[in-house]
Amino acid sequence: MLAAMSASALSPRSQGAACARSSGDACPGTLRLHRADDGSLARVRIPGGVLTVTQAEALHEAARRLGDGDVHLTSRGNAQLRGLAPDCGPELARLLGDAGLLPSERHERVRNIVASPLSGLDDRELPDIRPWLTELDRLLCRSGSATALSGRFLFALDDGRGDVDALGADVTLIADPTTGSTALLRIGDSDTVLRLPATDDSTAAPRAALLAAETFLDAARPSGAWRVKDLPDDIRAVLPARIAGRLTGTTAAEAPRPTRATPPRPGPAPAPAGHRSTSSTVVALSADIPLGRLGPAQWQLLVETARRCAGELRLTPWRGVVVPGAPADRAPGLLAALDAAGLITGPASPWAGVGACIGRPGCAKSLADVRADAATAVGPPGHLPVYWSGCERRCGHPHGERVDVVATPDGGHRITVVRDDGPRDPVTVPPGTGSLATAVAAARGDHRTAGGSTS
Repeated sequence: MLAAMSASALSPRSQGAACARSSGDACPGTLRLHRADDGSLARVRIPGGVLTVTQAEALHEAARRLGDGDVHLTSRGNAQLRGLAPDCGPELARLLGDAGLLPSERHERVRNIVASPLSGLDDRELPDIRPWLTELDRLLCRSGSATALSGRFLFALDDGRGDVDALGADVTLIADPTTGSTALLRIGDSDTVLRLPATDDSTAAPRAALLAAETFLDAARPSGAWRVKDLPDDIRAVLPARIAGRLTGTTAAEAPRPTRATPPRPGPAPAPAGHRSTSSTVVALSADIPLGRLGPAQWQLLVETARRCAGELRLTPWRGVVVPGAPADRAPGLLAALDAAGLITGPASPWAGVGACIGRPGCAKSLADVRADAATAVGPPGHLPVYWSGCERRCGHPHGERVDVVATPDGGHRITVVRDDGPRDPVTVPPGTGSLATAVAAARGDHRTAGGSTS
């Protein structure tokens, strides 16, 4: 499938230029800590969000011994450790390296891969993209040129349900459920995809994804772009054709990117059809995490739950967790325990769909303690998810339709309903009016409009 040009390396000139460009990329990692107001921060890349019990225990131990004790989930299915001492780097690297969470020190910040968390686990009967995940991570960690990718560059592996395809990754592989042996390759948010030739070789699609990322690096050299969306319009428009020129047997097709992500619903996922009538039926359990923050007892409960099931956790890009392999007859009890610990296991939870950045006191740029604001304003679940941001950067905000609540310099909040066709007119809630919760609830429940300004 690959053309004569190798996908394994860029020219020395382009690789060196890309490395120089990436020197200004301040994205934190495990080996490059970020100084925050609550201490140092480490971001641990977890491709596809997949953790073994041993790796989950290592994260718990690192948080307990070196940080604030909590594990913070990100919108890319990764984990963050906060409240770290600035000199804890060597000990942190040892703890996580011994658990297999640092397979390559040179590549640890570029292992940004999201994957459909229910792939192979539910009754959708879609292709299992796990072989793609394993192979793409292996290829990334062996590629010298991949070290030039920004810590913000994102790969997505979608099993055909459209969940992570909606997240706006830089390179997305999509399984074609009609054939099972064909992959679609999307570059950025382009509505044109490259259909890769049908093959039984599970390594072919990941190799094409890596080649696409390396072609981006060549294209990004003059502008210094970190992501596909940062490229000049004319370069971004021709990038898919450049990539197609480095592949053989591809055809272009129109396939608009989904505008709405469909995260796993809290609760048990329906078992695959072929496993429902057996005495050993297993299901996947899904739980969302309020504000993406797991305390020590909650994390340990998840680890013990995984140990009693298939020995694996899958962190989702929606700050949730999937536990595969739960015996169907024990699923209600396991979910009840997670619910009692404060996790979201059903749609009736007031925290369903509520997210927030770290806010004060953890972030110096934040204008408010937005997590406390969210807790004060939490109410019945709404039609739309809501995300609270402490400043205009809106770090970690979700994609798709939502309600954005942004703290303003005067102590108030600006509420904007974001729809598929763009944002509606914002509602401004001044400080001290006591109407914030009412305004947020109205925005979450309004299927049609966002209203006008109240200021």
